[in-house]
Amino acid sequence: MKISIVGAGNVGSLAAFHIVREGLGEVVLLDVAGALAKGKALDLEDACAHLGVPYHMTASDDISALRDSDIVVITAGFARKPGMTREELLDKNAHIVKDLSLAIKKHAPRSIVIVVTNPLDVMTYLVLRYTAFFPSKVFGMGPSLDAARFRNLISQAVAVSSRDIETTVIGTHGESMLPLPRFTYVKGIALDEFLDDKQVQSLLQRTKERGKEIVSFLGTGSAYFAPSLCVAELVSAIAKDQKRTIGVSALLQGEYGLKNVCIGVPCLLGGSGIEKIIELKLNGSETAALTQSAESLRALITRIP
Repeated sequence: MKISIVGAGNVGSLAAFHIVREGLGEVVLLDVAGALAKGKALDLEDACAHLGVPYHMTASDDISALRDSDIVVITAGFARKPGMTREELLDKNAHIVKDLSLAIKKHAPRSIVIVVTNPLDVMTYLVLRYTAFFPSKVFGMGPSLDAARFRNLISQAVAVSSRDIETTVIGTHGESMLPLPRFTYVKGIALDEFLDDKQVQSLLQRTKERGKEIVSFLGTGSAYFAPSLCVAELVSAIAKDQKRTIGVSALLQGEYGLKNVCIGVPCLLGGSGIEKIIELKLNGSETAALTQSAESLRALITRIP
């Protein structure tokens, strides 16, 4: 299996390492700064050799190197700076994603595309628009990362291993995301059995602001350890045809009463990409919040030529 990662920054290069280490396939690391991609690839090769892991990795600044890829991961683009929202990146990253989408359509027309570039939901929509791929073949990474953050914060609050915690986050990959306490369990027990409403609300807010908090401390750039692991998890679900339910930004075509918008929902992922969109039984307030979240994305989409 050929897996191309476009963007050799922190997220792209670390994702490449996790993917190679798991033996998921041949990895091509692409970046317009060709020397950067080459240097990262050589360093990753040395790391794999140190671990005794077989590897097959190449690097290039030529986008045609993704030719005949089975999976393409888009991490290229500008990262957030302190005080900047994901939405403010829209104008900067839209033209980058458009050019990449057209290249993917030309060189890897049968690929599955995973979008990481922010604002993630809108960029996922743009990739679908410009590639004209089937909706099952294009999705964004966001909700899987948000759910991991929610899970980690709950783990700290209740002193239980994160492996024993199941979380669900839907909506935008932004501050209008919807962590869902009703669909969150600790050792199979409802979250409200462990925490009172005030504590739960605090965790919801911290989850929504987690990315911004990380950016504020880093000063330049944004999170990369957790996002890169989430990318590798998605690639693994496809490469191994795992039939796993994972939250991703997917194009809705009537599900949840929404159409023509990419937004975070749980999906069954396998070898063909999104094999099923899972529709949760939301209550009235959850449905209203998801609809409002979707409308915020539509407003951003209308800004794109």
